[in-house]
Amino acid sequence: FWLQKCEEIYMNIKVAGIGLTKFGELWDKSLLDLAMEASLEAIRDSKLKSSNIDATFVGNMLIGKIAGQDHLGPVITSALGLNCASFRIEGACASGGLAVHLAIQGILAGTYKNVLVVGAEKMTDAPSGQITWALMGASSSQERKAGLTFPALYALIAQAHMQKYGTTRKQLAEVSVKNHHHASLNKKAQYQYEITVEKVLNSNLISSPISLLDCSPITDGAAALILSADTSSKGVYITGSAVASDTIDLAQRKSLTEFKATKLAKAVAFKQAGVELKDVKIA
Repeated sequence: FWLQKCEEIYMNIKVAGIGLTKFGELWDKSLLDLAMEASLEAIRDSKLKSSNIDATFVGNMLIGKIAGQDHLGPVITSALGLNCASFRIEGACASGGLAVHLAIQGILAGTYKNVLVVGAEKMTDAPSGQITWALMGASSSQERKAGLTFPALYALIAQAHMQKYGTTRKQLAEVSVKNHHHASLNKKAQYQYEITVEKVLNSNLISSPISLLDCSPITDGAAALILSADTSSKGVYITGSAVASDTIDLAQRKSLTEFKATKLAKAVAFKQAGVELKDVKIA
């Protein structure tokens, strides 16, 4: 029933403006600085007046744990001089995506016409131990009691995938090689250089089979979108958006070699957009 109801939603939401900061160890900027930089760039790109924004959705996971600021939505709208509705969305690594999804729902419901969505994190100011502790807030209590970190949890998934499909260590390393290649072409990326498979394989082991260069770094940065119900002009449109869940605890999942939530959400979003896998040009 849930899948059927989601599939019936017709969606055509315009991406009216975008903003993006540099990502990296940005010691001279606060989280608010980064959020404001991305937000103002998105507003300028949309050519809307700030007064035309009906709501702000802010995606953030860590600021409450590492800086004691849990009221981030109104902090950002206050800095922008806005009196619109403001929300902070927390959903671990999916916080930004959830903020976009909920903004879309507000537009589809007719509650809002123009919405600012911001995703921002400021991670490098805190000690690495505090960041690791804060990130593990996204895991189950049993996993935390066992002393597991996310590299260790993903190492378990990688091992299961290797056993089931014969995935090789070199194939895993190719993911980092590909990502660094794209980063070398992006002036706003944290690490703008290429790496080799050999360099990945020879980097320090974190949790077998995952090594240092397989892991994502902590970072500072922000991104923003202006989403709009105005479909009167050409542009980029969101035609599908869906969210699903699986068990938090890996031990409770039926399979370690697939992400069930992603598969369910993908099926709904594809149905909403009226596309099939063969229609996708970039992922």
